[in-house]
Amino acid sequence: MAGMNQTPTSERVHIGFFGRRNAGKSSVMNAVTGQNLAVVSQVKGTTTDPVYKSMELLPLGPVTLMDTPGIDDTGELGALRVKKSYQALNKTDTAVVVLDGDLGATPEDLALISKIREKKIPWLAVVNKQDQLTPVRQQEIETDLVGDGIPKEQILWVSATEKTGIFELKERLAHLAKPEENQQPLVSDLVRPEDFVVLVVPIDKAAPKGRLILPQQQVIRDLLDTGAIPVVCRDTELESTLTRLGQPPRLVITDSQAFEKVSRITPESIPLTSFSILFARYKGTLEPSVKGAAALDTLEDGDTVLICEGCTHHRQCDDIGSVKLPRWIGEYTKKELNFAFTSGTEFPDELEQYKMIVHCGGCMLNAREMKYRMSCALDQGVPMTNYGILIAQLKGILKRSVALFAEIAALLP
Repeated sequence: MAGMNQTPTSERVHIGFFGRRNAGKSSVMNAVTGQNLAVVSQVKGTTTDPVYKSMELLPLGPVTLMDTPGIDDTGELGALRVKKSYQALNKTDTAVVVLDGDLGATPEDLALISKIREKKIPWLAVVNKQDQLTPVRQQEIETDLVGDGIPKEQILWVSATEKTGIFELKERLAHLAKPEENQQPLVSDLVRPEDFVVLVVPIDKAAPKGRLILPQQQVIRDLLDTGAIPVVCRDTELESTLTRLGQPPRLVITDSQAFEKVSRITPESIPLTSFSILFARYKGTLEPSVKGAAALDTLEDGDTVLICEGCTHHRQCDDIGSVKLPRWIGEYTKKELNFAFTSGTEFPDELEQYKMIVHCGGCMLNAREMKYRMSCALDQGVPMTNYGILIAQLKGILKRSVALFAEIAALLP
């Protein structure tokens, strides 16, 4: 169980529970988990923000369950809650639409199901409060649901109160839920057993005390699984590390902030890349991110650049996203630019006001959400890149940093 608890959220299958207020979303989710983690109340609109719970769902494995605000909420605040529910679809691998057994499917439910289908998310229509209905009424509601276009095989009846149908729901979810298809290894396809791989991890004010950040941990684990030998050092010890190894490493992987220094120290004969470039490839956004970096050379006075963090954290005095990147971009372009910032689950629907988007590596976001954000940008004609790729472009080393990937390198002049 400890291993399950250590599985990164971004690597878990995300199962979202959606529906109207008082349909019983929280009750059904609590019944699935066997824990009262989501607040249950007869007062409509108890869930005001998505609630997340990590658990093991066999035979699937580690999952994250999401309880979302009601999709029929009203008023100005209610509209924001509904928006959060729809945003949660962007990270949902499987959706559970909880319908009120007293009412069946309302226009709000059908609109939600339409959006789920549009996004090609596997889903189930779970009708709650079965214990309160006669068999005749249950049949009438099911007939209406099928008439509304919901396939009979995707309808499941449950009672969160009596716990009936919950075991079958868990079974159906375990077989239906699949993570976003991602056959792309993180780094293991780039190395062989017993290869040395040097990982450069600067320890500065922004480094978390006493631990490594998630991308560094995941790369180390992938290398160990391959039988390669990770050698971890700070940028200040890189030169002596390369000398003392006695043989060239197969690869050097660096934190993006040290890209320029590491590139200067690492001989051209040794392949060099960054953690964020590896994660862009892993999550399927490397090619458009490399293309997006070229937008740096098109920026003009007065343009606005959006900088996005996938997680929320306490910003340091020389924070990479809010301080260093704007400074470096300004120095590179020599233009008077405006910068906007978002973090965590917030990602604007309207992007056309931005000339360029720079996103973090997205280690806390699953592949589905990263691809969604990229597609939003591309659909609205806004180039998007990530921190590491942008820094490589700023420092004139982008071609070198993607040379490992011939098809990507061919995109660059």
